[in-house]
Amino acid sequence: MKCIALAVALVVSLAAPAWAGLDEELAAAGKLAAAALAAAAKRGDYDTAFRGFKSAAEQGDAGAQFSLGFMYTTGQGVPQDYAEAVKWYRRAAEQGLAHAQLMLVVMYNEGQGVPQDYAEAAKWARLAAEQGHAYAQFSLGDMYGEGQGIPQDYVQAHLWYNLAAAQGIDTARKYRDIIAEKMTPAQIAEAQRLAREWKPKKE
Repeated sequence: MKCIALAVALVVSLAAPAWAGLDEELAAAGKLAAAALAAAAKRGDYDTAFRGFKSAAEQGDAGAQFSLGFMYTTGQGVPQDYAEAVKWYRRAAEQGLAHAQLMLVVMYNEGQGVPQDYAEAAKWARLAAEQGHAYAQFSLGDMYGEGQGIPQDYVQAHLWYNLAAAQGIDTARKYRDIIAEKMTPAQIAEAQRLAREWKPKKE
């Protein structure tokens, strides 16, 4: 069980049509201008989307920065450029946008646009997971379970898998149960206590 859960989830989410659902996600996050431009991209109007995202991103809009990175990741409307994607994801991530933090996990995990760095991936996974992002929680559980980028810790792995499972990530439930087979009853009880007491941090 390697730390691939997040990458698999993101590959699925980026499959054609790549923009499906992104406009709704940005709108739900309060990024209304970026959501409108994402809707344009979903219609295939990449030129309008790119110009709008670039202008807003350069003015510091996190939703636009994330979306510009998304365009460079998928190569829709612009030549695919992972290094450029990372640049814009980082700017959005540093403003606390969990989706952008999640994409940095993928980029560092896969060595796309940056040297492969599991510790850096773990850092961004934690930031997104602590905000309550289910796929980041799933990924952080993987990292703790494997000791990839962070020290192996089955209690923490169980905790993060459990939180992701509670948000409907079915595979997280399966991995949580696999990890539980390696744990003592006291460790399981501790992980369950931490899950009950956990509260998201908002940036």
